[in-house]
Amino acid sequence: QVQLVESGGGWVQAGGSLRLSCAASGNISTSYAMVWYRQAPGKRRELVALISSRETTAYADSVKGRFTISRDNAKNTAYLQMNSLKPEDTAVYYCHFSRPGEGYWGQGTQVTVSS
Repeated sequence: QVQLVESGGGWVQAGGSLRLSCAASGNISTSYAMVWYRQAPGKRRELVALISSRETTAYADSVKGRFTISRDNAKNTAYLQMNSLKPEDTAVYYCHFSRPGEGYWGQGTQVTVSS
């Protein structure tokens, strides 16, 4: 059974930075895609960034140029470096690891950006 544990969330002033981590326990291979989502109160969950098994990356337009996703396969961990944070980035951030036929969610970590 695979479990994902997120960390690194917290409170920061606008313009600040945070780095989220998502560590997987269990049998994780390099074939998994790693994705970060977020959900703000009253809004739908949205994709923020993804990194494929071949380390191709993609970002939501709202975070391009500010956020960077990366992965460390040796540590079974995905990262999300968030710079120049804005109040509208406030949300619960979730990681998701997947490959055809299976997927796993983390429990979420709160990010709060004050103006």
